[in-house]
Amino acid sequence: MAKKKINVMCTAFRDGFQSVFGARVHMDDFVPALEAAVNAGITHFESGGGAMFQSPFFYVNENSFENMDRFREIAGPDINLQTLARGVNVVGLDSQSSDVIDLHAKMFKKHGVSTIRNFDALNDVNNLDYSGRCIVDNGLKHEVVVTMMELPPGCAGAHDVAFYEKTLRNIIDSGLPYSSVCFKDASGTAIPKKVYETIKMAKKILPDDIPVRFHTHETAGISVHCYMAAIEAGVDGIDLSMVPVSGGTSQPDILTMMHALKGTEYDLGFDINKIREVEAVFKDCMKDYFIPPEAKSVSPVIPFSPMPGGALTANTQMLRDNDMLDKFPEIIMAMSEVVRRGGFGTSVTPVSQFYFQQAFNNVIFGPWVKFAEGYGKMILGYFGKTPVQPDPELVKLASEKMELQPTVQKVLEINDNDPDKGIEPAKKLLKDNDLDKTEENIFVVAACKEKGIAFLKGEGKVRVRKVVRSKEGAKNRSDTFMVTVDGKKYPVILKDDIITVEGQKYKIKVEEGIPDTTKSVPGPSEDTLEIRTPFPGTVIRVLSAANKRVLKNEIIMIIEAMKMETEIKAPRNGVLVSMAVKAGDSVSANQILARLG
Repeated sequence: MAKKKINVMCTAFRDGFQSVFGARVHMDDFVPALEAAVNAGITHFESGGGAMFQSPFFYVNENSFENMDRFREIAGPDINLQTLARGVNVVGLDSQSSDVIDLHAKMFKKHGVSTIRNFDALNDVNNLDYSGRCIVDNGLKHEVVVTMMELPPGCAGAHDVAFYEKTLRNIIDSGLPYSSVCFKDASGTAIPKKVYETIKMAKKILPDDIPVRFHTHETAGISVHCYMAAIEAGVDGIDLSMVPVSGGTSQPDILTMMHALKGTEYDLGFDINKIREVEAVFKDCMKDYFIPPEAKSVSPVIPFSPMPGGALTANTQMLRDNDMLDKFPEIIMAMSEVVRRGGFGTSVTPVSQFYFQQAFNNVIFGPWVKFAEGYGKMILGYFGKTPVQPDPELVKLASEKMELQPTVQKVLEINDNDPDKGIEPAKKLLKDNDLDKTEENIFVVAACKEKGIAFLKGEGKVRVRKVVRSKEGAKNRSDTFMVTVDGKKYPVILKDDIITVEGQKYKIKVEEGIPDTTKSVPGPSEDTLEIRTPFPGTVIRVLSAANKRVLKNEIIMIIEAMKMETEIKAPRNGVLVSMAVKAGDSVSANQILARLG
């Protein structure tokens, strides 16, 4: 009797990279593994989108569109290359206007994509409708998504089979076009029984010619059980990864799932020896990359604080960047309350990031002292309708602190009326910076904002974590150092007169002695007030200058940390005696930013 083949999408080169390395990977490094995977007969890859669109611009100094073209060239014309989109957010944390959403589909079609998996973290079909139609209208296949998770213990009102059935029926009733349906559990917390019943329900409702897929992560330790439950319920396809980016925060390994299916009536259709050969090549490709220990672990606290695997390591990498990793256990524990009171949006990007950012603020500033913009706007209705009503006390507090009224207006209506969103504002930014107004550049700026501009101007930074290995024969000397400045650690490579810091090369000249000029530098007067940063981050905009008069609460600069922008304001009226930083500078906690006289 022939076995039923379960279709597999290989997630190694998108979700695998995001879940293990925070999507900070140079394409040159993994090309041999991709070529080996194609030669082994894998015909369906997750090739981009999600964090793998922004991260190359933010951390790798590579152009995602160029990487997408190269991926298609290696894969050939017939392989299904699939990307991930976040409904009205497309591939960013912020939601977009109609013209940018359409441009997203147009550009991804142009750069080799076959299928876009499209989800909304709130399961608000209004956020899927227009984006889904754009995908189909631009000649792509649309895989529409119902997002899943398990609620923290003691919570109820959403994320059960009845809720998923209601969401699926809303999708069907909306008339939006799709070619397949995916049930996506980014946190890996949905229990096997619920997975089985949900897939069974979907197969009963949907036509036979609509494939049903299931996606999960190993973060909570039950992914193989959930995949087996989905397969027994009749699922058509699942997502799997490969060593060294499988298990832990990622998907189970292809080999692991092949082993689990032995003796059953199901088969993945792969040659096990060819997959083993691919994994050997892949491990060698990535051998120099730092693998965070949390990326390879099962976490028992995830069901209480459902953090997606793809977001967990991205956040721990940012905490490492800012020398704040010691705060992670406290932040992840604080996240449980944030989820419980926030309306039960599925913990998948961008909502998972909103949860983490608010938990971060609650730890750093005190509970509910400062609302993260994303979380505050979400519970106020600016990203759509949450599955249940958020805590009314929090809604009131967020409205007061953010000086923003709750809304029930549709997201697209809000964004289309926002003068700062859309193609025209992006064109203006390009013009102001003397950059070409290509459609690719327009989309990069719309999705990546200041960091997109910095990349296009040639000011991108490389923040890829690799293991520094000593060269043979250099036992008595070192050209690699870890330098600590104001509490922040920097890996430094020194070779001849070139020093490399976080991927950026600088030519240096070292001379003996220090000119005796410091005696003439006056120190701050008693009336001078030092303005310091509350936490580590990166200065993304400086809005004032030395010798300029400022008013109390006037914004002096904006610092980004954990994908959040924090305004640094003047604590009183005065004149800025000096500015100690510029846009693009990394700053440590309590570092002096400016002096106010």
